[in-house]
Amino acid sequence: MSGGNSLPGASRARGYAYRGFRSPVWYSLWAWGAIAKDGLIVELVRRRRLPVIGDGAGIWSFIHVQDVARATMAAMSGRGAPGIYNVVDDEPAAVSTWLPFLGSAIGAKPPRKVPVWLGRLVPGAGGVSMMTKIRGGSNAKAKRELSWQLIYPSWRSGFVEGLG
Repeated sequence: MSGGNSLPGASRARGYAYRGFRSPVWYSLWAWGAIAKDGLIVELVRRRRLPVIGDGAGIWSFIHVQDVARATMAAMSGRGAPGIYNVVDDEPAAVSTWLPFLGSAIGAKPPRKVPVWLGRLVPGAGGVSMMTKIRGGSNAKAKRELSWQLIYPSWRSGFVEGLG
């Protein structure tokens, strides 16, 4: 295929302006995502089955589903240069910060804390990495290029209001 085997390459070859998103963890009251009122992560937090592993220094980025829709509409309107955009809120957060906050927002007890060696037994190396090493994204390019404005600029207000 001319333009490469990727969607951006194929889009350029056909004269389309490709705008792709990298979205982290989605949340909302009704979303199909794991952080929804009846989603998997919320249920695990309620039952205290999602602990902070190690120092909980992994930085997560979040986005409310309504903000994803707004970014999609901005991209479809033709704003911004073709390319990849991080569609995230303004406040990436460490697991040790957002996980207890989520618990509080849904009326759960604080999460347990487990050492890394124990975390490797259940979620495995990938789960430990998600809890201790990953890094959040920046939305600066998406906000600048797409003239995109968030309804929920922080997961803090989004968890409280958006999970109802």
